[in-house]
Amino acid sequence: MENQGPNLSTFFRRGGIFYAVPGAQPRSVLVHLTGLLPGLADREELLQAVFEREDLMPTAMGNGIALPHPRNPVIHREEAQFAALAFPENPLDWAALDGKPVHSVILIVSASAKAHLSVLQRITFFCRDGEFCRLLESRAPAEDILGYVEKTETGWI
Repeated sequence: MENQGPNLSTFFRRGGIFYAVPGAQPRSVLVHLTGLLPGLADREELLQAVFEREDLMPTAMGNGIALPHPRNPVIHREEAQFAALAFPENPLDWAALDGKPVHSVILIVSASAKAHLSVLQRITFFCRDGEFCRLLESRAPAEDILGYVEKTETGWI
């Protein structure tokens, strides 16, 4: 994979990795997650945009991973883009096509469609990587996850 666009590791460092996020439904987990995000200017706008996207089609991609995101940018500065990785307290029914409950939520917030597609491409790559999936499923320490992502991204041209 070419090293173009924003690094996923940079996005995760900006957004954070959160453990035992409360909530029995996807929406409640998202509400709690946005409350944990550092420096977020308008939580309500982000939540509304993410909920609107979820109403169109649930963002569970399978294998226990959901990728909620706004349909349109809610931030406008590239340096404000982020991805937040959350591990809900308990696996959730997120209406995944494979029927598997979601154990990992990656909230993606990008400043443009181009940046969103670039980071989504990286996330999709990692979500097919057995080691990355093992790290998520085992709720590995944040530095282990970030270290693996950084090491993998460093190897890209």
